[in-house]
Amino acid sequence: MTCGAKPLRKLREQTCAGLTGDVLEVGFGSGLNVDHYPAEVTVVSAVEPAEVGWKIAAKRVAASRVPIERSGLDGQSLPFPDAHFDSALSTFTLCTIPDAGAALREIRRVLKPGAQLHFLEHGEAPDEKVQRMQKRWDPIQNRIAGGCSVSRPIVDMIRGAGFTVGEVSEFYGKGPKFMSAFSIGTASA
Repeated sequence: MTCGAKPLRKLREQTCAGLTGDVLEVGFGSGLNVDHYPAEVTVVSAVEPAEVGWKIAAKRVAASRVPIERSGLDGQSLPFPDAHFDSALSTFTLCTIPDAGAALREIRRVLKPGAQLHFLEHGEAPDEKVQRMQKRWDPIQNRIAGGCSVSRPIVDMIRGAGFTVGEVSEFYGKGPKFMSAFSIGTASA
């Protein structure tokens, strides 16, 4: 299942629920979350390095009721002061950032104390047998999917960046298990 697939819309909506105020979205991509921002969101600072993503997102950005500011190229080095954002959002991003740990530490740095990171990611499966398949598949996945990894331990990485992980749901989506292990949840700075 690709990250823009129709069945993922409900998961994106669930992930965006509870976002408030000034929101940092790391990995804005083609703007697939725009339709799911709650009314409590006042502005979105979108970090996205791919020019093609911005071109595809142009209509969504123009139609958004929430102002969206193009705000950086690299989640590993965010151009914002400490404790600036009320919420943060990452959907299908932590699999491709070269140093996802650095990006998570940066996200935590720019969030206000107690503010939440909302995430929907694919990564390491909960089953060891599936994990072994993921590790074998990863070199191929990296080449064919722009650096995407299917074996990163997302929740452990978030915790390792100093977040307090809240409620998390880990499950398999449709498709081969080694490519469809998902984590959805929140974590507090």
